[in-house]
Amino acid sequence: MDDDDLANRKVFFRKCLEHLSGAGKAIGVLTSGGDAQGMNAAVRAVVRMGIYVGAKVYFIYEGYQGMVDGGKNIVEANWESVSSILQVGGTIIGSARCKAFRTREGRLKAAHNLVQRGITNLCVIGGDGSLTGANIFRKEWSGLLEELAQNGELNEEQVEQHAHLNVVGMVGSIDNDFCGTDMTIGTDSALHRIIEVVDAIMTTAQSHQRTFVLEVMGRHCGYLALVSALACGADWVFLPESPPEEGWQENMCIKLSENRARKKRLNIIIVAEGAIDTQNKPITSEQIKELVVKQLGYDTRVTILGHVQRGGTPSAFDRILASRMGVEAVVALLQATPETPACVVSLSGNQAVRLPLVECVQMTQEVQKAMDERRFKDAVQLRGRSFESNLNTYKRLAIKLPDDQIVKSNCNVAVINVGAPAAGMNAAVRSAVRVGIADGHKMLAIYDGFEGFAKGQIKEIGWGDVGGWTGQGGSILGTKRTLPGKSLEDIATQMRKHSINALLIIGGFEAYLGLLELSAAREKYEELCVPMVMVPATVSNNVPGSDFSIGADTALNTITDSNVEHLTEKMKTTIQRGLVLRNESCSENYTTDFIYQLYSEEGKGVFDCRKNVLGHMQQGGAPSPFDRNFGTKISARAMQWISTKLKEASGKGRRFMSDDSICVLGISKRNLLFRPVAQLRKETDFEHRIPKEQWWLKLRPLMKILAKYEASYEVSDSHQLEPVHHRGHEEPAAI
Repeated sequence: MDDDDLANRKVFFRKCLEHLSGAGKAIGVLTSGGDAQGMNAAVRAVVRMGIYVGAKVYFIYEGYQGMVDGGKNIVEANWESVSSILQVGGTIIGSARCKAFRTREGRLKAAHNLVQRGITNLCVIGGDGSLTGANIFRKEWSGLLEELAQNGELNEEQVEQHAHLNVVGMVGSIDNDFCGTDMTIGTDSALHRIIEVVDAIMTTAQSHQRTFVLEVMGRHCGYLALVSALACGADWVFLPESPPEEGWQENMCIKLSENRARKKRLNIIIVAEGAIDTQNKPITSEQIKELVVKQLGYDTRVTILGHVQRGGTPSAFDRILASRMGVEAVVALLQATPETPACVVSLSGNQAVRLPLVECVQMTQEVQKAMDERRFKDAVQLRGRSFESNLNTYKRLAIKLPDDQIVKSNCNVAVINVGAPAAGMNAAVRSAVRVGIADGHKMLAIYDGFEGFAKGQIKEIGWGDVGGWTGQGGSILGTKRTLPGKSLEDIATQMRKHSINALLIIGGFEAYLGLLELSAAREKYEELCVPMVMVPATVSNNVPGSDFSIGADTALNTITDSNVEHLTEKMKTTIQRGLVLRNESCSENYTTDFIYQLYSEEGKGVFDCRKNVLGHMQQGGAPSPFDRNFGTKISARAMQWISTKLKEASGKGRRFMSDDSICVLGISKRNLLFRPVAQLRKETDFEHRIPKEQWWLKLRPLMKILAKYEASYEVSDSHQLEPVHHRGHEEPAAI
């Protein structure tokens, strides 16, 4: 491509971006409050997207303090300024508490420093306090400029030219304590640090019978403690939003002793640092240790993670989340008008949305007010439907009711894994088994997929049988790619022999194909006329009907850890290196070997070339916190659907023939949906084993823009300002 062609191509793409033109605009980006993994990814996205659309972008070092101090603390950034920071934890532009900015005098200095550089667009990455400060600054802006003009520090032209300040926030907080977003930047990475410690602790159970009390961050929000408890199957969890009921000391000790009686060698208790009782009195990890030692005499250890939860590199989820939010923040600034209120870029389901900053902050403050007033049920609901769902799921899976308190359904429900193994499958099976037992069903485990199903490798599985499964990789039940087509008669026979009333399938594309075959065979085999639901679990994330599959997040982290961290080490040398990622089936001709040989030959004497085929290691290892949580919750929801179907048919003896009785359960945008396989057939590209539409392909323009390719960004993919809702029961259940 010659220079003229390149110039013409750039003109074409610039025209595509005219509606996003940043020409003549300046954007300031700062990080404030506590640091969080992923902040650098957000900064990188803001800088590169801003530069891409023609705006000037300025680093504001040391948060609001740097804005007040000015000078070398406000520096224009270029494309290379944010190179190689995607994988770096913390924040390269610094963060600091600033008393001066809380005063009008300090904000006057900050306004003057911004106007001197033409900055009228501000992107703030921080917690609710930081975002509140930004909104106050925005409201006072015109008054501050008038005062500066009266003092002779600005002229009328400057005041008129910079009359309005636009503010967009992104929430960087490992606590996930901001209402209006499903996840804040840094939360997923903090969960990784916690789960790494829990997994390490669990290995000591092989040689010692111990109780571990693990204290995690969360002075006002128990999200980290709650999701960690879900992700590791903790015996007990203490949260500020949901204090334990009176008499918890005795109940907890009974639970721990029952677990020991079942030969469980390790007890895990997770405590949020802000845990309280119903009287708002603190519950400390040391108090819990003393109670366990005194009442039970167990060898007990306390582990306080502290700031290690903020450390390390960001997870794949946080890198992607922060990048998407950073791009959306720039788009929001460019689209803002003087009438547009300050907004915060949030995550809802798998979509980046904009919400009014003030309303989000007010709702966040309402949570603390509810806790102060001991309205704990309100506090849980104000945290959002996702938090409430997590809490309810944990309670249901952690404590088994006595048999005489469970109403028996007289139904047998079977669970099976199909296809390649995916990290998180075992968490899904554990969840299904325990929810099924709590609903009064007899749970049956099918071993080795449809092949084992046909051979009758089926046996009852109990509550205690799935203890400790959450953190284990692979498939304990065994899984194979074999489809049921050639064994339908044998499978029908086993369905009849074991009186199976419903079937839960956990797997990938083969599981989906198997479900289609079972659906087609219903007219011939009445034994197959039972409720059937599939939960997607595959590292390929290619199941129609769901944006996410169990195992995909773990695979992404494996890829990130294997490639990017290796690349980072290499880049510490004086030789610059690049990274080429290739999908195994992207081209018959441009194979991994061909590309390796091409680069080796053309780069001879200039650079070295290495290749690394990850292969099956992407399917192995311990599941990520996301996959443990996702597998647990989506499987529990699938079992609730099965129980509802069985209850509706109770005593009627009817066969299930309708399309809505054989479904795939998946998350689509912001909703959990049960989609009939008959409907999904039309949306499937069977030749390539993928859905015809894949939402994540919309991320490709962002990837190209941030990697300095020419690409157009569709504003239609961005969301306008949306209202903030108190997420009551009318809202979809978020994962």
